[in-house]
Amino acid sequence: MNQTSSISSMMQLDKKYIYSDEELMSRFQGGDENAYIELVNRYRNKIMNFIFNYLGDLESSEDLAQDTMVKLYQKKHYYKEIAKFSTWLYTIAKNLANTELRKKKHRKTTNFSQMTKDEKQYDFPSNAHGTHQEVESEIATEIISRAIEKLSDKYKTVILLRDVEDISYEDISAVVGVPIGTVKSRINRARLQLQIELKHLKK
Repeated sequence: MNQTSSISSMMQLDKKYIYSDEELMSRFQGGDENAYIELVNRYRNKIMNFIFNYLGDLESSEDLAQDTMVKLYQKKHYYKEIAKFSTWLYTIAKNLANTELRKKKHRKTTNFSQMTKDEKQYDFPSNAHGTHQEVESEIATEIISRAIEKLSDKYKTVILLRDVEDISYEDISAVVGVPIGTVKSRINRARLQLQIELKHLKK
């Protein structure tokens, strides 16, 4: 089978998700560059969205998402299939985001309100222009993002992984390195703080 045919077959298989993330990683570790491309396609936007919600900075989020994918390439042989691939990748992203956050705090430039109006979550694209409902939705999204930004790091991480990225409690536990009970407690605490912060949105 020639290279073009191999790539075509791989793309067709990946569209049907015949290969799990872990199987793709195994293929990549074995030298299959197409498997790496598919993993990047599956996770780049998810990782960028996670980091953006964590940092509140679009440019930094794009850079760190790219850095995460570079780390994936460079450190592929560090991954062991005893862990879920997504857990391993989100851990890399979290560590990079934490490092960037510490730098921002040190420079005293972590001001969420400095974001431009065009810097918003990837999960909420606008398909039309100017309707009252869309404007309200955009405002609500920004208010929620600002409320999340106010959370301490330990609460922010778990609430983003659970309520934005829909990661399981078990996987969150592996990412942040604390027991599941602690994860659930932090999520409940974060939700309570957000409920208090956002109670005016229900009025």
